[in-house]
Amino acid sequence: MHETPNWPTALAHIIRHHPDEALLYFCPEALRSMAERFQRGFDGLVTYAVKANPGEEVLANLVTAGLRAFDVASPAEMRAVRRVCKDAVLHYNNPVRSPDEVSVAVALNVASYSVDCEAELDKLGAVPKGTEITVRLALPVAGAAYDFGAKFGVCPARAVGLLQAVAERGFTPSMTFHPGTQCADPQSWGAYIKVVADVAREAGVALARLNVGGGFAAHRVGNAPDLEAIFDHIRAEVNTHFGPHAPDLVCEPGRAMVAEAFTLATRVKAVRADGSIFLNDGTYGGLTEARDIGCTDRMQVIAPDGTIRTGAPHARVVFGPTCDSLDRLPDPIPLPDDIKAGDYILFAGMGAYSRSLSTGFNGYGVGDPVTVQAF
Repeated sequence: MHETPNWPTALAHIIRHHPDEALLYFCPEALRSMAERFQRGFDGLVTYAVKANPGEEVLANLVTAGLRAFDVASPAEMRAVRRVCKDAVLHYNNPVRSPDEVSVAVALNVASYSVDCEAELDKLGAVPKGTEITVRLALPVAGAAYDFGAKFGVCPARAVGLLQAVAERGFTPSMTFHPGTQCADPQSWGAYIKVVADVAREAGVALARLNVGGGFAAHRVGNAPDLEAIFDHIRAEVNTHFGPHAPDLVCEPGRAMVAEAFTLATRVKAVRADGSIFLNDGTYGGLTEARDIGCTDRMQVIAPDGTIRTGAPHARVVFGPTCDSLDRLPDPIPLPDDIKAGDYILFAGMGAYSRSLSTGFNGYGVGDPVTVQAF
């Protein structure tokens, strides 16, 4: 951790230290609150997708909040979870693996694997019989910032045979899907659930579990997503399409789980005559996702003494600190007309991917998290 003591707020730390590097402020209470929200609202097993933010403080606080199962995509993520919780249940839902990665997974007692073709199922010969193997389905469903189906997943017709093969080889058959990142439309889950039920029925296979994936949207722009509406719709659709023989449910939120637990603080390096600004962080650092899903509108500009800038908003081009001209936010963002060099821009809800995707290019990137009691 960057600081041993907890600071009352990010603002208090900024006023005291005037940090010149981009920093992530971490609020454990916000993370635990979201974990409790998922566990209270989702009618099934809640796991955490480690890829969103693999920080030790994140994993440890989720364990404290009651999570004991984690979605991992690599041996490195498996080991990161094991370091904070030796008996954690690991779900290896990256459907493409090397033989060496499978060996590590078996040694670490991974409990569940996903597959999207028979070639990947063939790689799991060393996995103990009875282990859960989930067939990953892909559909052309709209509603997400971008679709995951182009890379992973199998169409319904092929899913039937793959599910049968899983059962025939002595594994515990389940199914999974991912509606795509930053998805706020409950109907996206409903469309998948119906097809999953159809596939299982045609295959003649009773599903042990249905993993409804991640994709739950975080609060980036406008109003906060209604997660409870998604939870309720998932349960209603499962009841409708499976009836009394519904499989147990699993979800694997990453972005929605961790986003609100972190605020990104950047510093203004320069304000140019044309109104454009340069920050000490950009698209090679904590703001990487702005290139793909846009920048959050949840921003606050403060002076070094803590004064909040309240000038009229003016759309400005924002450049990052590196020597690459591509290091700029894709669209101008509204910032107060009284913004000055040395000010700080705080971006709320930045716990997902800001850290795991930061490159350190040109020596820039987000520093170690600073723990705060509140934002």
